[in-house]
Amino acid sequence: MNGFPTGAGHPAVQSSSTSTSTSAPAPAPAPAIALSNVSKTYAGGVRALDDVSLTVDHGTFLAVMGPSGSGKSTLMHCAAGLDSPTSGSIRIGGREISGLNETRRTELRREHIGFVFQAYNLVPALSVADNITLPLRLAGRAPDHAWLRTLVERVGLADRLSHRPAELSGGQQQRAAIVRALVAKPAVVFADEPTGALDLRSAHEVLGLLRELVDELRQTVVMVTHDPGAAAQAHHALVMADGRVVDTLARPTALELADRLVKLGEV
Repeated sequence: MNGFPTGAGHPAVQSSSTSTSTSAPAPAPAPAIALSNVSKTYAGGVRALDDVSLTVDHGTFLAVMGPSGSGKSTLMHCAAGLDSPTSGSIRIGGREISGLNETRRTELRREHIGFVFQAYNLVPALSVADNITLPLRLAGRAPDHAWLRTLVERVGLADRLSHRPAELSGGQQQRAAIVRALVAKPAVVFADEPTGALDLRSAHEVLGLLRELVDELRQTVVMVTHDPGAAAQAHHALVMADGRVVDTLARPTALELADRLVKLGEV
């Protein structure tokens, strides 16, 4: 492939009077994300998050929706370690992050969190391969070439690695941004309006790709979006209003989500 180089359980306990062997059950893995009683108040007394608690299991695709000012972006910023809550607990893969200083939060984001934004944020002068591996090089880490090959082949960019971003379509650039977010094998990927700059066809393809990465590679994705059609690709959708989670829908449809937003005053 062009662009990248090739490259203890618990012991059984036995009884002298029986040949039966037993082993202690393995502890349940920590959730990908766990928020407990999280609030965020800004200067002037604006309460953007109001006692929010939620758990996101590994291998889950969660959409977060709500009217403007509902707190959905603040929820993502706090959960991703981009901002600190005023109170409450936030854990990523079992790691408490709510009390970390900015230096430690930066380290945690670099090693355990991936980001996909509406703007692709690719470096124009670098090839796709170099853009994808840039976060690892900045962190002084060697890439896992087998994992990289899996990702670029999965997103359909194996024959585009030597290209510059300007030579790609918008959908291809967002695919490169998704691979970049996954390259460090993060505990969770946060996607903020990832299809906002794409045409309908490219948006549909990118959303389908995110869902497949969750279903097939067991990645965890939390996506903030205003689009009911985009949110309908998720396993679950949270609907927020006034800094609180007011509804949770499993296997949501675009019609259900649009109707719920209308009732909250979304136009």
